[in-house]
Amino acid sequence: MSSSSTKHRPQAVNNRGLRWLYRAVAGFFIALAAIGVVLPVLPTTPFLIIAAWAAGKASPALRAKLRSHPTYGPPLRRWQDHGAINRRAKILALSLMTASWGLVWLTVDKLWLIGLVGAILVTVGVFIATRPEQTDRPGD
Repeated sequence: MSSSSTKHRPQAVNNRGLRWLYRAVAGFFIALAAIGVVLPVLPTTPFLIIAAWAAGKASPALRAKLRSHPTYGPPLRRWQDHGAINRRAKILALSLMTASWGLVWLTVDKLWLIGLVGAILVTVGVFIATRPEQTDRPGD
């Protein structure tokens, strides 16, 4: 395992109650990700990133299983190891955020709320757009 992946590995907690809480969080976000697989309006990878974080606190084996998944493992590893988001995911996220803001603009009559939502979406959009796209290893 590379040094960058060990650098970001969360430490499992020793408290039994906290471990169960983290497992519940991981399970909840895995369920949301599973729903996101069939509902295009729900993202999958962000939910799996949260699930992998919580799983790392409760069950390193579950975290490893999520990271090794053939479809969802590569984006998880890309994010956890390098903070990277691939170009296709960036374009999709930014397009859906723009469409969402357009929907808010068309349906909300409070200018301050439209502006607030726009400011939040621009902030998140800048964050997404400025993440690296490539990792050191092709196919990662």
